Amino acid sequence: MKQLCFYPLLFSCLLLLTFSACNEDKDEDFPTPEEETNTDLDLEQLGQSDLALFSIDTEGKAIPNEPKVAANYTIKENGNISYAGRLGIELRGSTSRRLFEKKSFGVETWDQNNEDMDVGLLGFPEEEDWVLQGPYADKTLMRNVLIYELSNQIGMYAARTQFVELAINDNYLGVYAFMEKLKRDNDRIDIKRLDENDTEEDRITGGYILKIDKTSGDNDIDDWAGDAIYTASNSFRSDYAANGQRLNTTPFGAKQGNETYFMYEYPDRDDITVAQKEYIQNYISDFEEALIGASFDANSTAPEYLNYIDLESFAQFFILNELSANPDAYRISTFLHKDRGEKLKMGPIWDFNLALGLDGRSSTNQWIYRYNERFPDDLWLVHFWWTKLLEDPIFRAEVQRQWNLYRSDILSMDNINSIIADQESFLESNDAINRNFKKWEVLGVALPFNSFVGKDYAAEREYLKDWIQQRLNWLDGEIGSW
Repeated sequence: MKQLCFYPLLFSCLLLLTFSACNEDKDEDFPTPEEETNTDLDLEQLGQSDLALFSIDTEGKAIPNEPKVAANYTIKENGNISYAGRLGIELRGSTSRRLFEKKSFGVETWDQNNEDMDVGLLGFPEEEDWVLQGPYADKTLMRNVLIYELSNQIGMYAARTQFVELAINDNYLGVYAFMEKLKRDNDRIDIKRLDENDTEEDRITGGYILKIDKTSGDNDIDDWAGDAIYTASNSFRSDYAANGQRLNTTPFGAKQGNETYFMYEYPDRDDITVAQKEYIQNYISDFEEALIGASFDANSTAPEYLNYIDLESFAQFFILNELSANPDAYRISTFLHKDRGEKLKMGPIWDFNLALGLDGRSSTNQWIYRYNERFPDDLWLVHFWWTKLLEDPIFRAEVQRQWNLYRSDILSMDNINSIIADQESFLESNDAINRNFKKWEVLGVALPFNSFVGKDYAAEREYLKDWIQQRLNWLDGEIGSW
C-alpha cells in the first residue's frame, strides 16, 4: 500500500477530469449501450442470506439524471422475495455522478398506476423516497454507514442504512448502501407539517427544513454549471459573507464564493408560501444579527443568539463533522430544521463519502471549520457561524461536555471498531466484498479524491481505523485544552 498526500496532484487530476467531463457528452443516461455489460455471476445465487439483492428492471429504458423512469423491482432476502412492485428511478449526486463509474440512484416506490406509495422496505418505517448509494472511491464501502450509525447512537437522527447488492436489468452492480432519504415525518425529521394555510403567528413558526448545498438536481441543467443556480424561488441568501462581513452585492446570479444560500427543502420551493419564506428568512437573519453582534467577554450575560438555536444539536453536529473531518462540512450537504415553536437545530448529517481520511482535505490534525483558511478560492465556503460560535465559552463548554460524555462510550475506539467489524462481517459472510471488487476493479487504483490507496480491502479498512484513532487523539488534545 502507498500513501498519497498530494493536494497539488489531487487538484490537477480533478481539473483534468473536470475538463474531460465537461467536453464529452455530458451526463449520459445509465447505462449507455456500450456500457451495458453482462456478468458471469449467477444472480440466482444472491439474496440467499440477510444481505438482500435489490433487482430493478427498467424494461429497456435508460436511467436519466431526471426525471425518474418507471421500473419493476424485487428484493430478495434469505432466498425469498420479500418485496416486489413498481418504482421510479433516476441518477443522483453531483460530482460523484460525473466522475465515478459506479452510479448512485434515487428511487420512489410507486403503485401500479406509477403514483407515489409508502412502503416499509427492509424493516425501515414506511416512506416513498429512498437512496441507493454506491460506494466507489470509498473502498471500505462503509464511511456513510459508520458515521450515520454513530449519529443515531448519540441521539441525533441520521438516515437508516442497510447494505444490499444491486442488479439493474440483470447487470450486477455490486454493494450499495440502501438508505432513507431525509424527509419530514414522525420517524425521520420529526417536525410539524406546515401547510399553505399555516400563516398564523402560532403556526407559521414550523416546521421547516433548510439546506446549504449545491443546486444540482434542483434544475434542468446537467453539467457543472447546474451546481450553482440559486434563485429567489429555491433559496435565500445570508446577509453576511463567509468571513462575517455584511454583503453589499445583489443576491442570485453567478454565485460568489463568499455567499451562503439557504435552500428550501421543506416545504419545498413549489409549496412554501411567501409568508412562510419571509418568516424563515427573518428568523435566520435575526439569529445572524444576534450572533455577529455577540460579545464574549468575561462580563457578558448569556448571548442573545442562544434564543434562536438549539445548543445541543449545534454541538453534536460540530462533533460529528470534526470527528470525521468531513471536507463538505458546514458548506455542502448541510441540513437544518426548525419545528413549530422551537429553536433552529442542525442536522441531520448527510453525505460523508469523502470524510474520515478519504479525501486529502480530511486531515487528522486540522479543524474542518477553518476550511476557508486553506481553500479560500472554493466556490462553497464555510459560513461565519462556526468561527464565531467557537469564540463563545458557552458553545465550547457544550462541545467539551458532549465530547467527554461520548468519548467514554459511543465515540470510543472500541465501539467504532465494533461497528466496523460488524459491517465487514455482514458483507464478508456473504462474500459481497469480493463480488463488489470483481465488478469494480479499483483496489490498488488511485481514484479521484483518494489520499490513500491500499493494495486490498484489509489495507483500506486498517487505514480507516488508524486514521480515526489519530483523529480522536488529536481532538482529545484540542478540545481538552479549551
